[in-house]
Amino acid sequence: MTRPSSGPRERPLIVGQHLFYARGVAVGVDALLKEEKVARPSPYEHFGAKDGLVAAVPHRTTEEDLAWYDAALAAADEPRERLVGLFDRLDELVANDDFRGCRYFASDVALEDPEHAADQLHLLIEGTLVMGAPQDDRHPARAAHDLAALVLGWGGASWR
Repeated sequence: MTRPSSGPRERPLIVGQHLFYARGVAVGVDALLKEEKVARPSPYEHFGAKDGLVAAVPHRTTEEDLAWYDAALAAADEPRERLVGLFDRLDELVANDDFRGCRYFASDVALEDPEHAADQLHLLIEGTLVMGAPQDDRHPARAAHDLAALVLGWGGASWR
């Protein structure tokens, strides 16, 4: 979804979205300011700190992603054609040289070992989705919750 203008609040979001996707959320404020070509206070005025910008970017990208899915599904009239056509659009997306994977998983939470922890959390999410498909009262998200707490260093947190 293309936005008509990039005002003072929008510009840091655009730059943050690009840099966080390309290089991860660990990118420094100096890189953001250099890319944005603004004085140091700009991201702080609108988002309080870099963490505020990191939190605001997924809200912006969610709007874009929903619009992308709406457009992909609207490309055909018949429901089955819509769903199958969605995979054609996904193929175009992942074949793009700039594609780096799911941008939400790409936002590797700033942890002690973000790459390893992000891989572990991704595995837990995917495992939960696969194991939850049969809906046989096993509650894989509860087990994943406890494992995620360990990955994040919250050792004592357990599903209630």
